[in-house]
Amino acid sequence: MSGYRKLGRSSAHRQMMLRNMTADLLRNGSIITTHAKAKEIQRSVEKMISLGKRGDLHAQRQAVSFLMDKGVVTELFQTIAPKYEERSGGYTRVYKLGYRRGDASLMAKIELV
Repeated sequence: MSGYRKLGRSSAHRQMMLRNMTADLLRNGSIITTHAKAKEIQRSVEKMISLGKRGDLHAQRQAVSFLMDKGVVTELFQTIAPKYEERSGGYTRVYKLGYRRGDASLMAKIELV
């Protein structure tokens, strides 16, 4: 069994989708998506906030290389990460919203705590 969800996509598509959704979550504070994607995004958001808490130049460069959006990285390091300075993990919360009407996929809302 693999250590991640493949989500029915090629590796390049999956990687870009997760990067974009991670940036969207950090930019907006919450997003609505499928439950499987939300659980997968949760992993990358936790890593990005941990980088933001470290706050050094290397961590910033790692965050930019993953997110590829300097505006989001600036917001992460200046406003988001300092909020979680006392917390040692669990920066996101996933709520189940029910099943989507079209294909019965379990939908979820993921938000920053």
